[in-house]
Amino acid sequence: MTIEEFKENNGIIGNSREINDLVEVVMQVAPSDITVLIYGESGVGKEIFASAIHNASKRAAKKMVIVNCGAIPEGILESELFGHQKGSFTGAVDHRRGYFEIADGGTLFLDEIAEMPLTTQVKVLRSVENKEFMRIGAETVTNVDVRFIAATNKNLQNEVDENRFREDLFFRLKAVTLNVPPLRKRKGDIELLVNYFIRKWVSDKGIKVPELSSDALKLLMEYNWPGNVRELKNTLETAITLNNRNEVLDVNSFSSLLIDQNKYEETRNLPIFLRKTPEEADRELLYRALFEIKKDLIDLKDLIIHQQSEVFATNKSGGDEEIIPLNEMEKEAIKNALDKTRGSKRKAAKLLNISERTLYRKIKEYELQ
Repeated sequence: MTIEEFKENNGIIGNSREINDLVEVVMQVAPSDITVLIYGESGVGKEIFASAIHNASKRAAKKMVIVNCGAIPEGILESELFGHQKGSFTGAVDHRRGYFEIADGGTLFLDEIAEMPLTTQVKVLRSVENKEFMRIGAETVTNVDVRFIAATNKNLQNEVDENRFREDLFFRLKAVTLNVPPLRKRKGDIELLVNYFIRKWVSDKGIKVPELSSDALKLLMEYNWPGNVRELKNTLETAITLNNRNEVLDVNSFSSLLIDQNKYEETRNLPIFLRKTPEEADRELLYRALFEIKKDLIDLKDLIIHQQSEVFATNKSGGDEEIIPLNEMEKEAIKNALDKTRGSKRKAAKLLNISERTLYRKIKEYELQ
């Protein structure tokens, strides 16, 4: 099968070198059962390539089960993955198969793997290595024949370094690593994608194919698409829907749908959000506030250290009557920290380099509140 035939069979749109090189690797690894880790920004189409791997494998006749690890609440994730026995916990009114068991003979695609809790990662590692798992509440293991594909939009090595992802699971998953390029790195594919999405949308809706002006196409080609292919698809569908009485999609059809990227400037090296939801705007304000608080806490910590140094220097040169008991110094330090943080025990504990539990105990001991 040629690269072009493979792309057509799997709905992969693009003729750029980046896409063709990626497809060539996919065609090589698909027939095997090797574990694959797919990297890529949100919206680049990681699931498309996972499906292509499954469809070109010897497991194509079986299911590819897709699990979004970031969309399932932590409390029920293990039950969703491994299943449970009747009565194993409150609400378990019957036996239930998990995704590992449902995918037996096929492929299990773990999307957003970086969002999986560390406690669950331990069990997933065992399942990936030994092809076995244990239902919640069960006393015996269940063997499965599953091929694993994982995907993430985060740098897993950084997650490992920050102790947010298990190193052993990372090494096990990255037997083959694929990097799906963002749309801004393959702008030559935008025209193909635009034509494909327009034809598909009007075909599904049974409406007339609108004409796309050259200026509009130029606008779409020059835009950086922070949301990648998903954003392009949604933008085209919205433009067609809002201009259903107009047979031509021009620049005005898209101007209100695209973000003016020149409006955004870097401030204090904070993350820049090209499409800000209210939640993202609030988060940026929080980041700014945290930076200011951190600066104040550092200044306060330096001040306390300086004051303590002066006290010790005075005590060293003076007599016994000048010695301040340690508990008095500790009490004074806690009072200063609480005053500076306006009563925030969490911030005060961090400033004092003690746990919140210890701080609460000391506050009670010294009757500070």
